[in-house]
Amino acid sequence: MPEPMLDIIDIAETCRVSEKTVRRWIKAGDLPAARLGNQWRIFPRDLRTFVLERMCR
Repeated sequence: MPEPMLDIIDIAETCRVSEKTVRRWIKAGDLPAARLGNQWRIFPRDLRTFVLERMCR
């Protein structure tokens, strides 16, 4: 069963950053996201990849 997509609030809480920071990551293309209606949604696998890439810098 596929994991449910995350929203900006979920990402902000998980990464302990502001929603504005998450939006900045999306706008910069650092965090892949899909626009569904008026909300951004992120696949959990994309968040894991994003976090791992940032840790290994």
